[in-house]
Amino acid sequence: MTDDLTKFFQQMMEQGQKITAAFNPALENLDMKAFEKLFPAMPKEMLEAWFGKTFNPEGLDARTRLLVTVAALTVLGAQADVQLRMTIRQALSAGATQREIAEVIWQMSMFGGVPAMQKALEIAQAVFAETVKTTEEKNA
Repeated sequence: MTDDLTKFFQQMMEQGQKITAAFNPALENLDMKAFEKLFPAMPKEMLEAWFGKTFNPEGLDARTRLLVTVAALTVLGAQADVQLRMTIRQALSAGATQREIAEVIWQMSMFGGVPAMQKALEIAQAVFAETVKTTEEKNA
């Protein structure tokens, strides 16, 4: 990105923050990372009911739908860190393996580019590490 384009985007973001503060000052201190804690991984049965074959019995299961969502978020440049982390957690809960998630992200390098893939893999590795830590804490 050129310096002019970077400055333009920075100005747009600053202007958006000012508008948000004017319309709803409470959003000024919104912490998106803290927002994630409101949505823990759902049980596999609930994921299947909401994202699986409940509304389309012949369609994709929840695991596949969530892997497709990981792919889409990766191609978008992994800009939506919170959404990608949450989707990876949900995909693991729905039965996807760490390897399957990593393969989906890697495959998307052809469509979203290597930087997008690297960012998504970093996010996935962080979620995998959190998952191991959480499991160890539960088993302790």
